[in-house]
Amino acid sequence: MIKRPKLTRTGRIRKTNPQGLTRGEKSRVKTSRGRKISSVRWLQRQLNDPYVDAAHRDGYRARSAYKLLELDEKFSFLRHARSIVDLGVAPGGWTQVVLKNCGRKARVVGIDLLEVAPLDGATFLKMDFTTDAAETELIALLDGPVDLVMSDMAAATTGHQQTDHIRTLALVELAFDFAQKTLAEGGIFVAKVFRGGADKEMLTQMKKSFKSVRHYKPPASRKESAETYLVAQGFKKEYV
Repeated sequence: MIKRPKLTRTGRIRKTNPQGLTRGEKSRVKTSRGRKISSVRWLQRQLNDPYVDAAHRDGYRARSAYKLLELDEKFSFLRHARSIVDLGVAPGGWTQVVLKNCGRKARVVGIDLLEVAPLDGATFLKMDFTTDAAETELIALLDGPVDLVMSDMAAATTGHQQTDHIRTLALVELAFDFAQKTLAEGGIFVAKVFRGGADKEMLTQMKKSFKSVRHYKPPASRKESAETYLVAQGFKKEYV
């Protein structure tokens, strides 16, 4: 079971933190001088987010690690994965989860526009996944079909929900296309989508290509976030 952060009934952090807060007390940004309102809100949210605190405690690079842990707790897809592709890998939290849960034989190939600090058992590419060159480079690093393709990619937000949904959906389509080309029989595809889920046409194709396709919003996803996750299990190569 996942060791989730201990909370009070109101959802506040139960333990005393390095700032010396008493039990259940919320931290506040001391000054907003020189900061935008959005920056102050982000800092306030980070200071009072139990998953951020837990990530520091457990040695994960990002709170998003718990999203993957909770997805696996729900759907149990990590245990037998040995060859994994991590799309949108930065800063590496999902890869850390994979390497801890899939055994010493697990091998991860990841890609991101940002530089990612090295991890034993993983190979990272700093490239734009949307380019043809990136796909070619990724496939060249793979030693045959893979067990799991996972994507936590999301387009830079514009503030317009419909536009953000369309842009992120385009990334999901690219990730799904890549998964169809690289997954082994029985493989798994996990991807972040925004509210509304996958496109109807793409979802229909996924249901033909996989035995099971489901949407799930893990508890670690913030309530105000429009994100949810698509988990497709049991890849059927004959339908590609």
